[in-house]
Formats: sequence, structure tokens, C-alpha cells
Amino acid sequence: MSDDFVFVDELVPGIRWDAKYATWDNFTGKPVDGYLANRVIGTRALCGALERARDRATSHGFGLLLWDGYRPQRAVDDFLRWSRAPEDGRTKLRHYPNIDRPEMFEFGYVAAKSGHSRGSTVDMTLFQLATGELVAMGGDHDLMDSVSHHGAEGIPEAEARNRQHLRSIMEACGFSSYPAEWWHYTLRNEPHPDTYFDFPIT
Repeated sequence: MSDDFVFVDELVPGIRWDAKYATWDNFTGKPVDGYLANRVIGTRALCGALERARDRATSHGFGLLLWDGYRPQRAVDDFLRWSRAPEDGRTKLRHYPNIDRPEMFEFGYVAAKSGHSRGSTVDMTLFQLATGELVAMGGDHDLMDSVSHHGAEGIPEAEARNRQHLRSIMEACGFSSYPAEWWHYTLRNEPHPDTYFDFPIT
């Protein structure tokens, strides 16, 4: 890991994390290649922006929970291999109920070259500081469906408002949202816009 990459929790106290791809709780149904520890890594620039986002969220009674940050290229390659394997149905209902595995790439939910591998993209949500409970967002992380899009129809008003809270916090702190995934944010002035790293998370 280069000097520009750090464990996010060490630079942004108070942030919570659950690195889904280091666990069995993700759309592949197993730990993903390159995730050898349940930690979230990112660039120092990412951490500076997340610190501002943490403070802004706190002023509204929210905390930040990260599901993913830096993603090794070998993990993305693992996603590609998984997408070509026969369907076993284990995670389909929860994560991609209305599409087939290869269509994840066609619809832009997974990419062969991911912004995560550049070190300044995060998957995240909000939690209530008072209770620790996750804020309802009208769909879970990595639900690859139109219901996860910003502005999706049929989302209850309160949950749509929660998505907007997250989006306004992140955009005010230097991030861009991704239209197809309410949880996905990339630092606008990321320090490595053309480099895809492949060191493992250990």
C-alpha cells in the first residue's frame, strides 16, 4: 500500500464500516479476491472529504457507514469470472432479481474497470447517531435494479428524502453521485483519475 492510501477509520474517527466484499454477505455470496481483511482503504484526499462529510452528517443527526472504498483490480476480475459462472440462485433474489448476471455489466452496476480501484470512490449509507440504526433508503446495498436509481419511482417519501440527505451531504463535500446507485460516490477531484490499483486489502 502506497503512502497515499490509508485505512479510512484511522483518519476519520467516528466513521463505521462493514466491508461487504470481505464477507459472505455480498452479491457473489463469498469473500472476494483481494479482500483479506474487513477494513476500508482510500486515498488521503478521500479521507479529508469524508471527514467533512462526517461533520456535516453529524449536524443533521447522522453518522456515515462505509460498505466499500478502494477495490483491488483482482476483485473486479473476480466479479467478471463470477458473472460467467452458471446461475445458482443463492443471491439473485436479494441482489439482482430482474436481470441475469452478465447484465450487471451491461446496465452499469458493475464495471470491468471500476472507479473504486482508483481509491477515491465509496459505497455508503447513513445511520442514526441516536440509535445506531441504519437509515431506511428504500433498498439495500448492491440491489442491482431500477429501484436503486436516484429519482426511482415508487420509493416511499421518507426513504426518498433520506437518499436526498445523503446525496446533499456528499455533493456538498466534493463528491459526485452515480445515477444508478444511491450508495455510490466518487471524489470529484480524485488524485489518481487514470490509475487502477491492485494491491490486496490486508
